[in-house]
Amino acid sequence: MTISRRSLLKHALPLLIAGMLAPLTLRAADAAIPVRIVVTPSQTLGPVIPIWNWFGYDEINYTYLPNGQALLTSLSKMGPTAVHVRTHNMFTSGDGSPALKWGSTGIYREDAQGRPIYDFTIADRIVDTWVKLGIKPLMELGFMPEALSSKPDKYPRNPKPSDMIWFGGAFSYPPKDYQKWGDLCHAWAKHCVERYGRAEVATWHWQPWNEPNYGFWVGTTDEFLKLYDFAADGIRRALPEAMIGGPHTSGGLPDGFAQKFFDHCLKGTNYATGRTGSPLDFIGFHAKGKPQIVDGRALLGLQAQLRDIDQSFAMIARHPGLKDKPIIIGESDPDGGAALIKPELVYRNHPQYASYTAASFLRKSDLATRRQVNLSGAVTWSFQFEHAPWFSGQRQLVTRGIDLPVRHAFRMFDQLRGERIAAQSDRQLSLDEIIAKGVRGQPDIGAFASRDGEKVIVLLWHYHDDNIPGPEADITLTLGQLNGKTAKLCRQHRVDGEHGNPFKTWLAMGSPKAPSAEEIKQLQIAAATTEADSPQLTTEPDSVKMNIKLPRQSVVLLEFTP
Repeated sequence: MTISRRSLLKHALPLLIAGMLAPLTLRAADAAIPVRIVVTPSQTLGPVIPIWNWFGYDEINYTYLPNGQALLTSLSKMGPTAVHVRTHNMFTSGDGSPALKWGSTGIYREDAQGRPIYDFTIADRIVDTWVKLGIKPLMELGFMPEALSSKPDKYPRNPKPSDMIWFGGAFSYPPKDYQKWGDLCHAWAKHCVERYGRAEVATWHWQPWNEPNYGFWVGTTDEFLKLYDFAADGIRRALPEAMIGGPHTSGGLPDGFAQKFFDHCLKGTNYATGRTGSPLDFIGFHAKGKPQIVDGRALLGLQAQLRDIDQSFAMIARHPGLKDKPIIIGESDPDGGAALIKPELVYRNHPQYASYTAASFLRKSDLATRRQVNLSGAVTWSFQFEHAPWFSGQRQLVTRGIDLPVRHAFRMFDQLRGERIAAQSDRQLSLDEIIAKGVRGQPDIGAFASRDGEKVIVLLWHYHDDNIPGPEADITLTLGQLNGKTAKLCRQHRVDGEHGNPFKTWLAMGSPKAPSAEEIKQLQIAAATTEADSPQLTTEPDSVKMNIKLPRQSVVLLEFTP
């Protein structure tokens, strides 16, 4: 598939420019929404779990290319726990040439007698990059090497960078020999232990395959269970303490498939060992939003994503053998197909992507608390696309090294450390409201707060599924005392139409296909401009108050110190 720049600009820009300018022409009748938010530092709700420190991408060979390395270096500085990365195509045959939704390592082939030949050259280059930066792999074992595929014909050969390689090809089929598949998993795990050390590799997570209930697996459920068993056995032969999990299904945990997988892991006969059960150290599934296309734009579907997460959590909570296991949402995004370029998906360049991310990620923790399950991480399938057009509309954190608004959302999340504290907004939609109706009527104006020592961090968002103009939020925020001390200093960071939004600057330039050095400098400045003037605080006997305005589709971080 060839990226059509002309089509993108023709259909997307008029809508986007209208969306950017419309808030300036709101009718006087569109009065601001009054919002009351109360933050109580003395009321703790447990430790902040940084579920947002997980990222993923299809194009595994971008890992060691210039912009990929730069982004990973930036992400690796998030804390206080390690950043995790999940990618496709670690076992895919090829010479390492990336294409859209594609990558390869050429890790496995066979000689004329059918004996395995392992080549870890490209795979090492990838994992070396992660380990050097302190990044922990969620090591996905897929897809099927050409020499092992039970249907090797029509295997993609060195696709062009603009080719869009979808699932269902020879790399999606079961192995012709399950023992050779298990031995490949063993050889790779053993090699990793020898190269990076047992203590390091024991901190990784291992995942056989991806979305076996979807097009990535052209086989039966029983064949997948057999694939999983042989993979797990191979890994454990190299590293008995390895953390292995699944099934990483699409659409949450579909009842029939998931129940069969869990029953097999807990009490079934293992295909590889003949013993009872198969390793299941964590549970993985995927949950995405379901946008609708309305008048040429994406009407996002937060409802669908939270519903799938909640239903999956409920299934896990009902099962005594699963309830306490760590959960990793292996892909957790507002839509599918990160590499896709469609005019209606260019909201990904806009602050709406940041506000969706804030409204969704922080709700996942609330759903886990409500269902009393153990959520460890949620992978955002959003990275970067080497050599893609500026602001291509693909789901990414940066464009040509320039931070997009959503990248700042993760920077703000990173400041949420220590203990979560009570934060209540009278305009924050409840979990049940969103799962039932989405954010289609009233906007979701919410808050999440933490304290780390004497520092208090408050994250605010103003989100709506529809990226059309709406009234701003006029917020009165009350912050209680912490250890008898009242906040005296406040720093403010914003992502909205005017802050952290290089896309607006690029549009104002006339959407240059090849920005000049001076224009790139202007884009960098626009992307980095997130700090705003500190709001004025009013001190009361046992609290401080402040007023702050949030336009629709914005995220604000407030940092208070005594």
